[in-house]
Amino acid sequence: MPLEDLSYNFLTGNIEKLVQWARQASLWPATFGLACCAIEMMSSGAADFDLARFGMEVFRASPRQADLMIVAGRVSQKMAPVLRQVYDQMMEPKWVIAMGVCASTGGMFNNYAVVQGVDQIVPVDIYAPGCPPGPETLMHAILTLHEQIRTGEILRRRREVEKSYHQIGQSAASRIVGGAE
Repeated sequence: MPLEDLSYNFLTGNIEKLVQWARQASLWPATFGLACCAIEMMSSGAADFDLARFGMEVFRASPRQADLMIVAGRVSQKMAPVLRQVYDQMMEPKWVIAMGVCASTGGMFNNYAVVQGVDQIVPVDIYAPGCPPGPETLMHAILTLHEQIRTGEILRRRREVEKSYHQIGQSAASRIVGGAE
């Protein structure tokens, strides 16, 4: 019997709250620092801001060990397929924070070489504004994500959005690299 078929009652309600608490308290970020926002992201893990108090003291180098991708900086057209590949290799459930105006909208780089928003490649959960956003802004984005995880359903992961992004990601990746594999 899959978990989706269980009705919401006293026991399953408490298990769901426990799983939500565990997920929000143990996010393991995979860094995708591409520009000046990456410096601010690194400083958020230092002693002054200390992401360790949120259970995020280690940035993972392997996408298979991470469930949060922080895209910090502008994404070039050549880097977009790599970003999508790293996202696809991350374990479920997974979340994405677009850090900075370049990751969110392409920033001041409105040209053919820069993706005009990372949400064209992967689904974004939280946008952290600024150029570059300070560590405080990133921490606010992380706390906002914690609240989304705490109040969300544990078995739902934007199924329809994931399907559409998978289709868009495939076509965007082939379009970005000029149709060549």
